Order: sequence, then C-alpha cells, then structure tokens
Amino acid sequence: MARIIAIANQKGGVGKTTTSINLAASVAELGRRVLLVDMDPQGNATMGCGVDKADVELSCYDVLLEGCDPVKAVVSSEVIKHDLLPSNMDLAGAEVHLLEVDSRESRLKSALLLLVENYDYIFIDCPPSMNMLTINALVAADSVLVPMQCEYFALEGLSSLMDTLKQVQETVNKGLSLEGLLRTMFDGRSRLTRDVSEQLTAHFSDRVFETVVPRNIRLAEAPSFGLPAILYDKNSRGAQAYMDLARELDKKYY
Repeated sequence: MARIIAIANQKGGVGKTTTSINLAASVAELGRRVLLVDMDPQGNATMGCGVDKADVELSCYDVLLEGCDPVKAVVSSEVIKHDLLPSNMDLAGAEVHLLEVDSRESRLKSALLLLVENYDYIFIDCPPSMNMLTINALVAADSVLVPMQCEYFALEGLSSLMDTLKQVQETVNKGLSLEGLLRTMFDGRSRLTRDVSEQLTAHFSDRVFETVVPRNIRLAEAPSFGLPAILYDKNSRGAQAYMDLARELDKKYY
C-alpha cells in the first residue's frame, strides 16, 4: 500500500513543484512504483513531466468533482518512469465548486483509496496557498514534506504552516505527520543560509532531511524540456541531490 506524501508550503517560490517532479522521478529510478498527483491549477508538475496540460482529457478536476474513476485519469509518459494524475486550469474552478459539495475535504482521499494498492509512493504537489485543494491533499496524506529556502521569511511561513498542520491533525486527519523539512536553493556561502539552517536543525532535529538541494541551473532548465533533472542531466548537482533525497526517504520505509 502506498505511502501518501503531500509536498506543501504556503509560501511560493520555495522549490515545491521542482521537488515534486524530481523526487517522484528519483524514487521511480530506485524501482519503486510511483504516482505524482498534480493538485496545482497551474499544471507545472504536469508539464514538467512531459505531459501537455492542454491535451489532458481527464484531470484532477474530473476526479474531484465529476466522479471520474481516478484509474482512468492517470496517464503514463513515454519518458518518465512513474504515473501522473494531471492538472490544468480546469482545477482553478474546483476551489469554489468544492465548497458546494458533500465531503469536500475528503474528495481526494476517497479517490486515492482506489489507487493505493497500485503504488509504493503517491506524491501530491500542492498549490502555494492553504485553500480547499491543499486541504484535500493534507486530508489524503500520511505525511507532509515541506520544501523551504533558508531565509528569514521562510521561517515565518514555516510557523504558520506548522499551525495549519496542527489544526488538520486535530480535526480531519489525526494520522497526519511531518515527513520532514527539505532545504532547497541552498547556498552554503551565505551566512544567512547557514544561520537559518542551524536554527531549523536546532528546532526540528531529525525532521530536517540530511540532503540539501543546491541552487542549480540544470534544475531550472529541466522543466522547459518536460524532464526531471535525473533524465535531463543525471550528473548535475541538482539531480544527484534529489537522488540522495530519494534514497534517504526510501530507507525509512523499505
């Protein structure tokens, strides 16, 4: 049965979608069965996996609001080694429509129950806001992986996110846990980066992944080719960092 991990942070620009794309691809490289769920209406994770969001026939919107069988909405790319439940701008309307339906917080959870036996891991790329789509992801997930930059404002955002996770645990998903904090866009030459990193380690201890993801041009370039870094340039520092993260995560469960 799949371990369901939401990749979330209310702050944008922290490498959330980059982490979703590259962690899914890297875990798949280890031979695990992986599904990536794109819950962001921008569809960047979908495009970054080599799937044109404009050509998607069925998406997360259809699964959440039209009663579509999630098995039928899952797509496989000829390039990547994992499956994808895609997204496009249709999902932008889901926020309003979900407010009008029954069990609005658990629509994704119900859908993923039909898929968990098919995978070892299900990763959910969340929108950069705490809306109904993100809440659906947190209700469905076993744990949350939080990508964050080592900067002052990231610490402020992390405090708010921890409060939200606590509220979700107390109300709709008591089993939700913090998978870990991932330091992204890491520049060890910066004093601020090192200071914030030390604060994270002091406060969260073993909840901070040992792996750090450096600033890397190959990571930034890969999505424009519809590829994760491991397939774009497997020898790049970014690709190697996500392979290290995949191994670090995988050894917890296998």
